[in-house]
Amino acid sequence: MTTAARTLYRNAKIFTADGPETAEAMLVDGERLAYVGEESTALRLAGTATHVDLGGAFVLPGFIDAHTHLLMMGQAMQKVELRDAASLPEIQARLRSAVDAAPDAARILGRGWLFPAIPGGLPTAAMIDVVIPDRPVYLDSNDVHSMWVNSAALAEMGIDRDTPDPIGGKIQRDPATGEATGMLYETAAQQYAWPTLASVTTDAERDAQLAGAFGHYLSTGVTGGIDMAMGEDDLAAMQRALAASAGGPGASGQPDGGGTLPLRVTGHWLITQTGSVEGNLAQVARASELSREVNSPWLRLAGIKIIVDGVIDSCTAAMKEPYADGSNAGLIWELEDLKPVVAAADAAGLQIALHAIGDAASDAALDALEHACLVNGERDRRHRIEHLETVTEENVQRLARLGVVASMQPVHSDPAIQDNWRSMLGDHRVERAYPWTEFTEAGATLALGSDAPTAPHQPLPNMYVATTRKSALDQSLPANLPQYALGLADALGHATRDAAFSCGREQDLGRLGTGMLADFVVLDTDPFDAGLDSLLTASVALTVVGGQVRYPG
Repeated sequence: MTTAARTLYRNAKIFTADGPETAEAMLVDGERLAYVGEESTALRLAGTATHVDLGGAFVLPGFIDAHTHLLMMGQAMQKVELRDAASLPEIQARLRSAVDAAPDAARILGRGWLFPAIPGGLPTAAMIDVVIPDRPVYLDSNDVHSMWVNSAALAEMGIDRDTPDPIGGKIQRDPATGEATGMLYETAAQQYAWPTLASVTTDAERDAQLAGAFGHYLSTGVTGGIDMAMGEDDLAAMQRALAASAGGPGASGQPDGGGTLPLRVTGHWLITQTGSVEGNLAQVARASELSREVNSPWLRLAGIKIIVDGVIDSCTAAMKEPYADGSNAGLIWELEDLKPVVAAADAAGLQIALHAIGDAASDAALDALEHACLVNGERDRRHRIEHLETVTEENVQRLARLGVVASMQPVHSDPAIQDNWRSMLGDHRVERAYPWTEFTEAGATLALGSDAPTAPHQPLPNMYVATTRKSALDQSLPANLPQYALGLADALGHATRDAAFSCGREQDLGRLGTGMLADFVVLDTDPFDAGLDSLLTASVALTVVGGQVRYPG
């Protein structure tokens, strides 16, 4: 990492995400931009600044991943990759190879498997037991909303025929015997598997996992992330990283003020459904307390995250009409439970992020936000709804009227992972999937992210999907509803400027202009000149955060 007190970056094509949209040079003074514009003016102002000739390279604001899970992403990178495993035998072969590579491993962790790879879409513990019977195996589904485990993992978690389903979740059971069959859906994974795995993970391991996530993000041009499921372990790991950069914790045990992180993090505290108003509101109070304590330029706790429903791939998203098989799913948070939590968080000044994938879930999310406005009065708000994969035209307009941010992830619409999604719905609803342009046409702010590790974290392929509706994984596939594709300048703006707006940092981040923080990325290719396909092959030459070169380090 290098630092220059005053540096002139010249001979560049700079996409500012602001007006005017392009510039030729930037003068960095400390952590901020002293000037962005014509090179002749920048040269006149530069004085004794160090000059960096970018050779005509393309520059844009640092990407801000508007929805990610940083520690989970670092952990996922250490798991067996199953996203591209097309069949059960291939999954089993990869698990067997993992054991061969680490014969003393206490357990095997995998991630990313897709339901179409499993016969009948029904994974069972027996399918894993046949290759790994002697140690626990935990396999995250591609959307991380379900977990497939073997018999040893069920035993490690203490799950048997008498273990109750948690609110909003399901332990799949054999209809004849009542025994768990190896699938944990939604909150069953969160409340049984996640704590078990957390209990056998050390702080040193978490620190290494978080550092890995930071490094991967910087290498792909991401300078900020909005963490959408922060808990005590996540926050502690980030505070340790902040303290380490400042030379250790201060007298209070908290990081000294001089600490930095490799990239800027805004967190949303995960609120889980306890089944009691008191238990739910106690979590809001904890988030409110943390929002006052954790509030630095590098690490902020801005709000709360509530998972209102599940996902379409496992038929756990709450829909207005049944799925193709006639089933449907209820809300994880019924409206009578959701309203008091949202109202309390809003009254405390917390930003509220509501996961709502099904069209019935967006009804509940908007009802709860409207209720908060009614009971707490008018003021400036910046609440968010996450994902919005299916949503009615009426609710698109309603969201825009309320000033709610639409936080969406282009990579989720990649045609390579859409077959099961479409088949679960099986009707007219697939024709309005991921309707990004409807939100912008209605006047809503659209913030783009990745939802890593549920999808690849790299922003440039994400931008390819956003601008083409084609697959970044298999270019032979036809586009997925190309009428919803975004223009390149718009997509880049939604992933930088609007992502900054979505977390209340628009005065400092997301644009390249005088006075803004010097967070920017240099690419080896100009996608405006080279075409949209170049987003799949372009690479990051330089990532600068706060005026410091963070990649390459």
